Amino acid sequence: MEKYRPHFKKGGKFEKYGPAWFGIDTFLFTPNHTTKSGAHIRDGIDLKRVMIIVVFALVPATFFGVWNIGFQHFSQLGIEKTFLELLWFGTVRFVPMVIISYGVGLGIEFAYAVFRGHAVNEGYLVSGLLIPLIMPIDTPLWMLTISVIFAVVIGKEAFGGTGMNILNPALLARAFAFFSYAGSMSGDKVWVADASITDGVSGETVLGTLASGKEASLSIFDMFMGYMPGSIGETSVLMILIGAAFLLFTGMASWRIMFATILGGAFTAFLFNLWGLNTLMSFPWWQHLMVGGFIFGAVFMATDPVTAAQTSKGKWIYGFLIGVIAILVRIFNGAYPEGMMMAILLMNVFAPTIDHYIIESNIKRREKRKLKTLTT
Repeated sequence: MEKYRPHFKKGGKFEKYGPAWFGIDTFLFTPNHTTKSGAHIRDGIDLKRVMIIVVFALVPATFFGVWNIGFQHFSQLGIEKTFLELLWFGTVRFVPMVIISYGVGLGIEFAYAVFRGHAVNEGYLVSGLLIPLIMPIDTPLWMLTISVIFAVVIGKEAFGGTGMNILNPALLARAFAFFSYAGSMSGDKVWVADASITDGVSGETVLGTLASGKEASLSIFDMFMGYMPGSIGETSVLMILIGAAFLLFTGMASWRIMFATILGGAFTAFLFNLWGLNTLMSFPWWQHLMVGGFIFGAVFMATDPVTAAQTSKGKWIYGFLIGVIAILVRIFNGAYPEGMMMAILLMNVFAPTIDHYIIESNIKRREKRKLKTLTT
């Protein structure tokens, strides 16, 4: 890298491609230069370290999700396999999705960096893993490719790149796939790998079962551990909570948003339990939190520092409303019983408005306090 570095610096033969070259260099190695003036650095952390910490937090849910791919596939076929065989089957199915997500997404980001002449940001390190984790395992790779292109180009680069986007890119990819190819993103077979190879395979999710008016047959233990069909990384509450603990311990995510989201969802689901007109309304409020993508969304999606509210009070309002809207969508939209994706994307749009009124309220309160002090 050092040998060819001069060619990509200003005045070098490949100066135009410098942003791509130095993006790779920064990703692979610790920067070998120091700031000499005007830095105002608080600590040694940077965007790359933040992204890597979040990727580490996703490892437990990813590992379990990969194993669960094999478990769901072979359990539907009535075939017993060893732990390693299940893990290998899931790895073979999951790795191509990760390669497509990172290859296409980073390729676009590198192209935009070269075109605009700015440094490559590491913001896609997390999005590149989140996108396959929130997709059904049976999602065609071409569909995943188009979804990633839409999310990166429209969701990020159109707004100026990392730090400027108003919508969560990973959720935007999921929303694009859902509304563009609904048949491949819903139903009882898309959650099980190669479900089409046999007749009578049913990999319906818990929420899908409840939306159809039937009672969920899974035990509480299975729901908590994640032994059920669903998006790859969203099924295991235990593994997601391990990741949440790591994020909170390292200070990378807001506990206010996490807690407020869970509080809003629990409160709304409890009110519908009192009403109890159908299976979704009667489904115990605390079990609502364990199924679908609720906990995964609360931990890894709602807490996105770019698209979430920034003020302390705003985080409480933002998170609480996400929980409320997610349950409302589940209850009243039979065609889409999940709800978390739409709730977070909607609140992404309103997060700046929430912060604006919180700040305006603080300014007015301080002005009144100052005026009161002057008059006394």
